[in-house]
Amino acid sequence: MKLLALDTATEACSVALWLDGEVDVETVELAHGHAQRILPMIDARLAAHRLRLADLDGLAAGRGPGGFTGLRLGVSVAQGLAFGAGLPVVGISNLAAVAQAMFGREAQATHVLVANDARMKEVYTALYRRSDGGLAVLEGAERVSRPDAVSIAVPRGARVVGAGRGFRAHPQLAERLNAQLAMIDAAILPDAGAIAALAVAAQRAGKAGPPESLQPVYLRDEVAVPAVMVLQ
Repeated sequence: MKLLALDTATEACSVALWLDGEVDVETVELAHGHAQRILPMIDARLAAHRLRLADLDGLAAGRGPGGFTGLRLGVSVAQGLAFGAGLPVVGISNLAAVAQAMFGREAQATHVLVANDARMKEVYTALYRRSDGGLAVLEGAERVSRPDAVSIAVPRGARVVGAGRGFRAHPQLAERLNAQLAMIDAAILPDAGAIAALAVAAQRAGKAGPPESLQPVYLRDEVAVPAVMVLQ
């Protein structure tokens, strides 16, 4: 399978090509400017392997949760490319992408508690277990909450690690859960390589769809609602 994955939902602007089990990833961390970088990065990865979009079997994108502008950008780019090339597309959780990357780094980890920074004094969190095939599988639900509301019930015999910039943005979260977590990587961001690995499995399972099926996941409903100022 040949698949292009991209992600712009966080500070990471990331592109990956999955080529029959081999993955070629380019990731840059940006405060802003993802819109100017993502298409040239895609073109560069395709050109490096002498491929066209039409040569691929599908596309994937980080579908959130993440920053509103970056999330919309990534979804829109994936939809446009998939529509133009007539390719199926699959959305992958940005929390799952962090967990997948951590499973690749921590061979003994059975579970990953992901905490990504949600701004507004909140974190996006989810717990993932490692499947027999080595893929991140969601346990429970993805959530957005204040850091002091995050809790974890560690399964007996499990080795749970923490991952995500939420631990960096909110040090009190790491301090409170430190006894339950074997280690914490507070620097890790989602990247397109992990998204590609999860997307290949999803596409093989028949979960890919037409471009319009790719929709952003915000978790925080009010992010898309304009504020109303009342003057007294």
